[in-house]
Amino acid sequence: MSTPDSATGPAPDEPAPEPTADAQLTSLSTRAARQLATTHKSEPQMQAISSRWLLRMLPWVDVKGGAYRVNRRLQLRVGRGRVQFEQNGGNDVRVIPETLTELPVLRGYSDNGTLAELSSLFQAREVRAGQVVFEAGQPVTEAYLVVHGRFTRFTAGKYGGEEIVGVVSGGDQLGDEAVGQDDPLWLTSVRAETSGVLLALPWDTLREFVGRVPSLAAHLESYAARQRLPMNRRGEADLPVQAGHSGEPTLSAGFVDYELSPREYELSLTQTVLKVHTRVADLYNDPMNQTEQQLRLTVEEIRERQEWELVNNREFGLLHNADYSQRVSTFTGPPTPDDMDELLSMRRKTKLFLAHPKAIAAFFRQCNRRGLMPGTATVEGHEIPAWRGVPIFPCNKIPISPQHTSSIIALRTGEADQGVVGLYRTGIPEEFQPGLNVRFMGIDANSIIRYLVTAYYSMAVLVPDAAGVLENVQVGRTAE
Repeated sequence: MSTPDSATGPAPDEPAPEPTADAQLTSLSTRAARQLATTHKSEPQMQAISSRWLLRMLPWVDVKGGAYRVNRRLQLRVGRGRVQFEQNGGNDVRVIPETLTELPVLRGYSDNGTLAELSSLFQAREVRAGQVVFEAGQPVTEAYLVVHGRFTRFTAGKYGGEEIVGVVSGGDQLGDEAVGQDDPLWLTSVRAETSGVLLALPWDTLREFVGRVPSLAAHLESYAARQRLPMNRRGEADLPVQAGHSGEPTLSAGFVDYELSPREYELSLTQTVLKVHTRVADLYNDPMNQTEQQLRLTVEEIRERQEWELVNNREFGLLHNADYSQRVSTFTGPPTPDDMDELLSMRRKTKLFLAHPKAIAAFFRQCNRRGLMPGTATVEGHEIPAWRGVPIFPCNKIPISPQHTSSIIALRTGEADQGVVGLYRTGIPEEFQPGLNVRFMGIDANSIIRYLVTAYYSMAVLVPDAAGVLENVQVGRTAE
């Protein structure tokens, strides 16, 4: 006869064992629920809750139709993008053909076979730190794509010194702006500040290739013709106006043209299904309501993910949708006051900076080295560090790369200032918070109550200069 120790199950007079921690539960266990039912206690705490300043500082627009259309004036000058590369080791580096359409001259060109053939014409070239790639005034003999490295654009100053006019880094291009010119010349010099790799395309090779591909030749001619149309300093279709005249001259006439295919932002969402066992909801609600606490922490998690999406989402997030004309790279690596001034100068009425806390600390270190004391701004009763009167809000959703670099974002906000706005929809069924609802989904055969928790949101950049990014921000300490 077997003993209880040798039996495969518990003896009849013994209670069944409690489920182990490894059991795959689908709702809160009674054991966990009892932690809120005895002793003097706190509400459940959550380490992942952050200040979420981006959600708090964005002006939110109520989108009743579920989509938000951004109408703009007709843009003639095509914006610059960044190409991408694939590397198979050593100098075997190739540009991904489809990303060549990020070059302004190839924007909208759709023949993938031609793009693949064109990409094969680029040749990898290593450069050393301090090497001058080309000098201002020289004929353009090659076009370049920057695979990696940091390059400085400079020119001779009015009084003989060297003036830095920009920094070029991975994914940028040099020379494509000369397309359509008979004898193009470099307008600035470029020097490698670090060792790097370029992909070079000889100009004669490009002309020969274009000559035997009629579709590409027609596309480039259309691009050149578009660039010859009258436009204002921002590249928008020009409206003729006159000023300073006297008498009764015949005034120029025109109209303000609009983009025929404006961008529309559909509301995105973050969802989850919250499960609560009926036994927990019935028996363990004193002194704290179990369902209420579960819902509170669920909403906090959803709001954290919402802010992450507003920063990182490829469709509407700030890091992926800031115009490339509004991106600048740090000059030396760490974020210096000069870099912050450069970012600030790229737009009017900058309302706020967003930076990872480590990036803020790196900026303060540079201020300390120069003996500068950043100011503060009072926002909602909090003393926030500021630069030139613009508050710098911490945002831990801005990523830090494996190379210990991050980004700093500058924003102008609000519809009235053609800035950045958050999008949501209020008045939705069973709304719990603005733009967020909690819908009862019923009780299943396992006595599990289910609630569908959904937040609807998106973000729109009304004009390109509303958002800017300081890139390649080194957040680690440098040797003294």
